[in-house]
Amino acid sequence: MDFTAILLFGGALFFLMILGPMRRQKKEKNFLNGLKRGDRVITKSGMHGKIIEVVDGSDTCVLETMAGKIRYEVSAISYEMSIKLNTKPKKK
Repeated sequence: MDFTAILLFGGALFFLMILGPMRRQKKEKNFLNGLKRGDRVITKSGMHGKIIEVVDGSDTCVLETMAGKIRYEVSAISYEMSIKLNTKPKKK
């Protein structure tokens, strides 16, 4: 009985602590790799902008903001904030 409890606990720990973050990381990686010209994004520092160029090979992109054009690392784009920005709110 004790061995099965440890095995069940280990399985639950695996699903909760390892698979969840791995799925989230995969979604974020696919989002960052799928960025294209015209996408509206928010950086992790809070800068709002629209992508006007994705530079291949250097992992950077050029954002057009109200202040002008700024070059950012693609890894500085926030997945969660950008998804919220691009989804339309549901009507009640």
